Amino acid sequence: MAGLLFKDEQAAGPSTATRATCRALDVTIAATVLLLALPLLALICAAICFDSPGSPLFRQRRLGRDRCEFTMHKFRTMRRACDDGAHREYVRELIAGEERTHAREDGRDLYKLAADDRATRVGRLLRRTSLDELPQLFDVLRGEMSLVGPRPVIPYEAELYPPEYEPRFAVKPGITGLWQVNGRNERTYREMVELDVAWAQTRCLRGYLSILARTPVVLLARRGAA
Repeated sequence: MAGLLFKDEQAAGPSTATRATCRALDVTIAATVLLLALPLLALICAAICFDSPGSPLFRQRRLGRDRCEFTMHKFRTMRRACDDGAHREYVRELIAGEERTHAREDGRDLYKLAADDRATRVGRLLRRTSLDELPQLFDVLRGEMSLVGPRPVIPYEAELYPPEYEPRFAVKPGITGLWQVNGRNERTYREMVELDVAWAQTRCLRGYLSILARTPVVLLARRGAA
């Protein structure tokens, strides 16, 4: 994974000025996007409520920096009161290296739960376009997430982690990151965590800006999306 990093940056971590700059950019960008996207947010909320009963928002406890729990927000993509047993088993298989793949139309294998019958019609569209992640901008404003960082981990997922995955919790979780701009679901679980650990150990302002700039391109190309 070294080739994906910024080798001229010190492994000791970012300076206080860099952390302050990234936080200022987090707040500015998140607030601006939320303000501009208000009509879209309202439309998505209406579509979710029309498609299936329940709140348009999904809240889930996740682990952030230093394994501190927080409530992460997404647009709801599943029916209410769904059993998470299939997802727990799938996560166990991924961490154990027993990845199941499904082929996309272009022939690439995706490491993702293919037949998730918990998803609604609107939910599947939101997942394909990553629009279900928009409410996490509020979590960024609250300081519990950053725009760039590892994906926030579900507690039952973290219980299965080997010791070498622990550096992933050294930074705030993010909406996008090295994994998202380097293949997303075309990566194995181990490769994904290795990218997250690499970011936690080498994060820098240049890398932060590079990932932010690459994310829209990846989303529009739907690289690694289901």
